[in-house]
Amino acid sequence: MNWLLVALVSVTASLGDALQTLGMKLHGEIHDFRPSALKKVVLRLIRSWHLGLSLVLLAISFGAFLVLLSVADLSFAVPATALEYVSTTLLAQYLLGEKVNWRRWAGAGLVACGVLLLGL
Repeated sequence: MNWLLVALVSVTASLGDALQTLGMKLHGEIHDFRPSALKKVVLRLIRSWHLGLSLVLLAISFGAFLVLLSVADLSFAVPATALEYVSTTLLAQYLLGEKVNWRRWAGAGLVACGVLLLGL
């Protein structure tokens, strides 16, 4: 049960972060910070399905994390959900098309090794 919750937290948080990034990249940089311009930006962002779905996924992740905290020790839950860093790195490269250098892959690999140690 614990590892299922860890997987749910990691996958939904990673997908939520990736969709949030994609939605904001599709929108573009915000240059005008006048109240009327910000109102238009907010209205446009509310209509973005990327951002809407990202909020749902991040809410699921948060809820699953709360359930995980109720059934597992904090010393397990927080390090285990670091697996999110690995899945986020994968999504950054393959979904968002980011260039991920070897140092970031090495860091993600070390995180994965740490999570593996928790399972032993």
